[in-house]
Amino acid sequence: QLQLVESGGGLVQPGGSLRLSCAASGGTFGYHAIYWFRQAPGKEREGVSCISHSGKGIDYEDSVNGRFTISRDNAENTVFLQMNSLKFEDTAVYYCARGRYSYCSNYIADNIDSWGQGTQVTISS
Repeated sequence: QLQLVESGGGLVQPGGSLRLSCAASGGTFGYHAIYWFRQAPGKEREGVSCISHSGKGIDYEDSVNGRFTISRDNAENTVFLQMNSLKFEDTAVYYCARGRYSYCSNYIADNIDSWGQGTQVTISS
């Protein structure tokens, strides 16, 4: 059974950077799109970014476009989320998730078949 493990979260000041990793094991990875979601306290989970199985299809939520960069290394079964120019509103638990399909689609639970446990990202001065 597929396991997704996120890492790289932490506490940074506004304007800082973090690089999240999502490592997969125990299942297929390279044939699926991979998503990043986040959930802030008291808010609904929202989609952040997605990368297709080949890495050629990429999508970003508007508020992170231009600041975050998603990438993947299928040989290492890992997806990365480079987060720059971090803002207070980026504070959340970040989850990676395997999509049901090879391409990116809507950021809804029906398009996801596996979730990681999450990593906390806190932006604070």
